[in-house]
Amino acid sequence: MKKSAKSPVSSARAGASHHPHMRHASRAGPHGDAPLFEVRRSGIHGRGAYATRHIPKGTKIVEYLGERITHKQADARYEDKGQDDGHTFLFVVSSRVVIDAGVDGNDARFINHSCDPNCDTVIENERVFIEAIRDIEPGAELGYEYGLTWESTDDPEELENYQCRCGAANCRGTMLAEEPLDEQKAARSRSRKKKNAGARSKAKSKAKAKARPKANAKAKAKAKAKPRRATRRAKKSPGKSRRG
Repeated sequence: MKKSAKSPVSSARAGASHHPHMRHASRAGPHGDAPLFEVRRSGIHGRGAYATRHIPKGTKIVEYLGERITHKQADARYEDKGQDDGHTFLFVVSSRVVIDAGVDGNDARFINHSCDPNCDTVIENERVFIEAIRDIEPGAELGYEYGLTWESTDDPEELENYQCRCGAANCRGTMLAEEPLDEQKAARSRSRKKKNAGARSKAKSKAKAKARPKANAKAKAKAKAKPRRATRRAKKSPGKSRRG
């Protein structure tokens, strides 16, 4: 599945088509990277990244590197890879760019998913960094929320390949995002329509408010004119008719 963080990057997600095996970075942040970890066997999955010394909160730990390809190329590679792997090095950078850490990648690709993460992903100038979101002590395994993208029409058996085994007390049991991508898009579409409808309603209200004083002015003018005409008629002598 493509990896996706909890906080959406709207420009990247709006233009990117759905593709399993992909991650999204969560937000933009300042530049920085440092080799503060080592890679070894993980109790979560395969190999993992472990802090070699104290890492303060806010530290840019490492940049996520790999071949930069298009979504179309990523789709082709995924089709070749098959549906039953459950492992991914693809990371969405924008609506145009995907990083494939399986080609020319670095050790950042070994940082595992965690439902109780001590790291997060950030984007700066279309570069992805892994950042510590709390103080990390030596020996602790690094992890961040993958939030793998999926759709409500995906095969449930395929989605089972992305079970989470992080062992956290709040483990959701899956590396998938909480909501399928198609439902997220539908929700954003409904929100935009609601916002546009509200804007149109507000514009109509303003137009009515502007028109109201004009209507009131006309009504007042008519009200002033009526008494004058009535006064002139009242001056006529009773019982007499006008001659032509």
